[in-house]
Amino acid sequence: MSNIVHTPKIAQAMADHIERLILEGVLRPGEKLAPERELAEKLEISRPTLREALQILEGRGLLVSGRSGNFVAQFLSPLLRPLALLMQDKPRVTADYFEFRRIQEAHAARFAAQRATELDRQAIRQCIERMRKAHELEDPTQEGEADVDFHLSIYEASHNIVLLHIMRALADLLRSNIFYSRAQLYLRDGIRDQLLQQHIALADAVVAGKAKEAEAAAAEHVRFTFETVEEIGRDSLRLKTSLSRVNRSDLLAE
Repeated sequence: MSNIVHTPKIAQAMADHIERLILEGVLRPGEKLAPERELAEKLEISRPTLREALQILEGRGLLVSGRSGNFVAQFLSPLLRPLALLMQDKPRVTADYFEFRRIQEAHAARFAAQRATELDRQAIRQCIERMRKAHELEDPTQEGEADVDFHLSIYEASHNIVLLHIMRALADLLRSNIFYSRAQLYLRDGIRDQLLQQHIALADAVVAGKAKEAEAAAAEHVRFTFETVEEIGRDSLRLKTSLSRVNRSDLLAE
């Protein structure tokens, strides 16, 4: 029996390294990689070796290459596209989404408080600062985007890879207003102030390492958001009913 240890090819090892970065959420779906020359220099490998590694990852469905460069594949898109159409504008789906999210958000917040590194805590603080600035500008679009990014920073700080990828996929649906309109939420009187304070409370608990407080703050935030979304829906339905009554003459004979 031979005692020779066969070292994996450099390209294969580099492909495995980049795959691990995608798994850990360092490289995210849709992101464009640095140009090949620059990337090869940073990884300290030759360009032919890098190209071979990228081809391996493309074969695994993790990268997409084209004239405009190399991108991390949107590997969940084949599942998300039909799922988005299936779930869009379904009241029950919205309720189920919030029920699911309340459970996951609370767990993620607790894990984040227990596991966050100083770099994670810094990312969370930066998201809160973005939210504060958008809040002062009274820009609901920027504030809503910062809101999504803040929650993603909590998932990242939880250091649970499965949770991160699932919730990042749901965040993409959320940005598309599949479950509810974030614009309507942020434009509702008094809601922006309450949401900001809830986010700050959650961030403070995570950064301070207070697991129970973080878990409770996350659950309360999701509960409040769901109840507000439900209230917006009821108000919209009442308005439609009132408009129908005002315009009922259109349906009657003169």
